[in-house]
Amino acid sequence: MEILQQRSTTAQVWEAAEEFIRLFHRENADAGDPRARLAAVRAELAETGSYVHTPAELVHGARVAWRNSNRCIGRLYWNSLRVRDRRGLTDADDIAAECFEHLREATNGGRVRPTITVFAPDAPDRPGPLIWSEQLIRYAGYGDHPSITVGDARNAPLTEALLRLGWSGGAGTPFDLLPLVVQGVDDKPRWFDTPADAVLEVPIDHPEADGAGWADWGLRWHAVPAISNMCLEIGGIHYPAAPFNGWYMGTEIGARNLADTDRYNLLPAVARRLGLDTSSDRSLWKDRALVELNRAVLHSFDRAGVTIADHHTESRRFLSHMEREERKGREVGADWSWIVPPISGSATPVFHRTYEDRASSTAYVHHPGAQERAQGRNLV
Repeated sequence: MEILQQRSTTAQVWEAAEEFIRLFHRENADAGDPRARLAAVRAELAETGSYVHTPAELVHGARVAWRNSNRCIGRLYWNSLRVRDRRGLTDADDIAAECFEHLREATNGGRVRPTITVFAPDAPDRPGPLIWSEQLIRYAGYGDHPSITVGDARNAPLTEALLRLGWSGGAGTPFDLLPLVVQGVDDKPRWFDTPADAVLEVPIDHPEADGAGWADWGLRWHAVPAISNMCLEIGGIHYPAAPFNGWYMGTEIGARNLADTDRYNLLPAVARRLGLDTSSDRSLWKDRALVELNRAVLHSFDRAGVTIADHHTESRRFLSHMEREERKGREVGADWSWIVPPISGSATPVFHRTYEDRASSTAYVHHPGAQERAQGRNLV
């Protein structure tokens, strides 16, 4: 099975390595003068074609990659990221087990902790391991069209591929946990059932549940959004399996996952429960249903004691992050279309300014083929 990887020349790796090592020493006073470390990295590159980050470099690099994430609004706490160093692992069984342990530790009883687990990097003689799944937790989608899919329509192709690969399927509910798909070094991708004890789910109810009959609806969502198909790049070294999480902003669930027409498409059902006039878009029934669905998500997570941010608070925090970084002489890149929340955009302070979407050499990136793998393409 051919897997596309990003290949870099030794000269390109050295250029990125030098930039990162100087950054690391500049931002960590205890690291001292970078010249000795640069000489060691250059010698290692000349001998092996690669080099190994120290534990401290790995931690700082993973945190800086979060700091550089142009699409993330929640970067104020980048320096609190917990880094689990599992670079010695290349086998799919071990990686899957550590991914599930990552979820347990990150969940933290509902007080979600930003966490990353870093597995073996690409090497000059072989690619590193891969996690095909887009996130460590995903719900199945049974069907091939949003109007008939049970569950998450986005995951219908992956669900079908897993069923053909031998997964027996879940109970057929809208919230069946999908297996995790992992490809070890020199191995084919394999699936691993997600243990129930690794996933905290929040039942979704509404503050005025009795009036709209939400209690019997059976909605829920998982507590930890752990991205798993992006590559962590630090100083020219690529870590293709490095799942990471922050905590949810409510709109990610209420305005996208549950509301998008190619996901759960719940706005018509919410409108019916609220008794709204859906005969014309001019009644703004979609807008009203969207707000109530987002109220339900925030209310439910708060009631369950699970960490979640609202888009107004997170917008203010992002501007605080920008101010803090500017005081340190660092420019903050951002993608406006991702930073502005998907509801009430103009009511948040991040809407009323422009940003530069600048690329960084220390970052989380999608390599070629990542999105196709997340859909299960060529899995069977």
